[in-house]
Amino acid sequence: MNFGSFAKAKDLQNRILFTLFVLFLYRLGTYIPLPGIDPDQFAQLFASQEGGMLGNMNMFAGGAIERMSIFALNVMPYITASIIIQMMTSSVPSLEKLKKEGESGRKQINQYTRYLTLAFAIVQSFGIAMGLSGAAYDDLPRWFFVLTAVTTFTGGTMFLMWMGEQITARGVGNGISLIIFAGIIAEMPRAIFNLFSGSREQGINVVFVVGVAALVIALTVFIVFIERSQRRVLIQYPKRQQAANQAAQGQSSFMPLKLNTSGVIP
Repeated sequence: MNFGSFAKAKDLQNRILFTLFVLFLYRLGTYIPLPGIDPDQFAQLFASQEGGMLGNMNMFAGGAIERMSIFALNVMPYITASIIIQMMTSSVPSLEKLKKEGESGRKQINQYTRYLTLAFAIVQSFGIAMGLSGAAYDDLPRWFFVLTAVTTFTGGTMFLMWMGEQITARGVGNGISLIIFAGIIAEMPRAIFNLFSGSREQGINVVFVVGVAALVIALTVFIVFIERSQRRVLIQYPKRQQAANQAAQGQSSFMPLKLNTSGVIP
């Protein structure tokens, strides 16, 4: 890496600083608790349901579920909406036509994705709020707590979606992926510590734990290799006549074809 060129690239520096600032705001938001929730009652509720899928969701949310913060839903409604919209662009004629209209069509599809994200966020927020009503303060009316929770969770998801779009437009790109990545990285040290401490308490073989860690690293390397693999198809441009007895040298380029063209969409 040429640090001299990086020092002169002010635009790149500004984009990196902007991305870090937005991610800092995201991490800060994961520590702001949901209004009306009783921390002691929720801690007991989470401890009884921590294992399994809830624990995995908590890691992807950067610990926001464990703290029941305003960002507890994270960007999961947006991910679900994006997958559904992308599938519909291949099966619904009107959306397929929009997809072929270039930038204007892409903006319209993104707007549909936002609407669907809002709908998913409201439904999921309502389900979580009903499940959390037992962990609310006793003197708080249930309907008021549910209304507050739905509004807070939905607003948190839409705000995260907006922050992801800002990182994509004004930061280093791939804003939604960076938000998910930041949440996973933030919870990774504690997950590793819990894994090793649990192995000692439950008598799990340390060699088995190290083997699992090595397998995860090997899978990560393999996934990166597959994602970076591509077949370069040579494209040869014909020679062009410049003058009566002169011909320009033919140019060549290549078209990269990724090994995994569909990515994670399926």
